[in-house]
Amino acid sequence: MVVLGAAAGCGGQQQAAPDPPAPKPVLKPVPPTPIARAKVELGEQTWNPAWSKMIEKSLPRKMLARRRARQVQALCPRFGHVSKADRRVFWAYFFQALAGAEAGLEPTVVAQHTEPAVAVIDPVTGLMTRQEGLLQLTYMDSRRYGCDFNWQRDKNLPQHDPAKSILQPRNNLLCGINILDDQLVNHHEPLLSPKSYWSTLRPGTMSYRVFIKQMANVPDFCLSRRELERRELLRNKPPAAVMTTASVTPAH
Repeated sequence: MVVLGAAAGCGGQQQAAPDPPAPKPVLKPVPPTPIARAKVELGEQTWNPAWSKMIEKSLPRKMLARRRARQVQALCPRFGHVSKADRRVFWAYFFQALAGAEAGLEPTVVAQHTEPAVAVIDPVTGLMTRQEGLLQLTYMDSRRYGCDFNWQRDKNLPQHDPAKSILQPRNNLLCGINILDDQLVNHHEPLLSPKSYWSTLRPGTMSYRVFIKQMANVPDFCLSRRELERRELLRNKPPAAVMTTASVTPAH
């Protein structure tokens, strides 16, 4: 007697084998930004390497595509020539630098600005808009970009409570990825643009100058040979000859 194998389905038809699991992304260490280094030296809260790993794992495929090279060339000229693992490192470093410029790497920073562009009523909270967390985001971003912020639960918590969904690093940083994906992929804007969500990414603004200082330690693979030689010269100068940033005030 012939016994049909387990792969045979109804009517004797063989079932298709399940798809193999997707390969895990290759993750590499991400260098610290100037403010992250300074905070370590001062014994203060700094960037958590686990946040970098989370960013590297969560990046959408289109943000990692080589075709993004032209949009990010101002900050990583060799983006289109490096491995996908290195492109993940660039983005993780970028978000660390953005969080350094926006919130001084402090997850529970909450600010309220008076500029007309941002001094508006948040339709989710019904209150004047506040910028919150590592990337200084708002509750209305949950509607615009599909971010995992829960105002109905958070409204009963203290303003700087780390349990608030908008202040949790994972939620805040993943929201930032959604916002930037919208800028680059859906609207085809460059990384540095007057139309960027963050004023830190708008060249010519004061907060942009704060941000660009945090890009000083962008991974070597991003740089051209001339830029690498210049960086090496700076590294070999006496410490007093190299300007460093000891602290950064939140900017938006």
